[in-house]
Amino acid sequence: MRADDWWLTPLGEKRGYIQPHALRELWFHTGTACNLACPFCLEGSKPGDRRLGQVGLSDVRPFIDEAVGLGVEQLSFTGGEPFAVRDLVRILDYALDLRPCLVLTNGTDPLLRRFPRLEALREKPCALSLRVSLDYPDVARHEAGRGAGTFEKSLRALRLLCERGFRVSVARQLEKGEDGPAVDAAFRRLFEASGLPADLRIVAFPDFARPGAVVDVPHVTEACMTRYHTESSRREFMCAYSKMVVKLDGRMRVYACTLVDDDPAYDQGGSLREALGERVLLHHQRCYSCFAYGASCSETAGA
Repeated sequence: MRADDWWLTPLGEKRGYIQPHALRELWFHTGTACNLACPFCLEGSKPGDRRLGQVGLSDVRPFIDEAVGLGVEQLSFTGGEPFAVRDLVRILDYALDLRPCLVLTNGTDPLLRRFPRLEALREKPCALSLRVSLDYPDVARHEAGRGAGTFEKSLRALRLLCERGFRVSVARQLEKGEDGPAVDAAFRRLFEASGLPADLRIVAFPDFARPGAVVDVPHVTEACMTRYHTESSRREFMCAYSKMVVKLDGRMRVYACTLVDDDPAYDQGGSLREALGERVLLHHQRCYSCFAYGASCSETAGA
């Protein structure tokens, strides 16, 4: 049973919520194991990590099939590092027969090792997109968090993906008080100098803190959601049109979105149909980022 503070803020106000209206995108968490151990990782990922288990094709296929039956538009994969999962290419081979796919990756050794097998996926009926993490347009700042040599490896991965015609975007860090256009311009100069298209899509993310972190952020109330958001903008919160499937203690579970897998209160059951109608309370500290900044992991149309 959920605690009273699930429904009410400490001041007794009703918490804001999102009522899901569709399943446009289904995310799969491939597991928290990663070849890197970035200190800022919102998943707390590192080599050998088992907070969330690695998935195989037999784990995800029933959810892919169920999602297709529900009219899903895109299948997306995050981690950890998805390319550290042995079965990932097999999973994509199956999924790309049915829907476009997006994979989030750090663009280092796991992707580079599997790249020859990845090339064959260009011939699939649906398109594969990849989003590569490049935190800063400066090698020293990027490698301070990700380790020596990672900057050039990620640039190499971007070049290979672009040269082979994959759809590619870049994820960067969003800092408080930054001059966003100036930061993006610095990235575009880096892209040009590195032999990449200058117009690569850039997606900026704030610091979401590590799993289980207690962060002092404002509480989002029902009044906030009507005062600062419209019906149209509420429908564009990720939890309004997407779900994430995780492997937790050996069981496949459906969570409300990609940012709340560290809170079991957001476990919405063992099937997509079961989860679709459940109201999503904006209780998690990361919900405030979506409320305030419009943070979204999605690259679906309209997101």
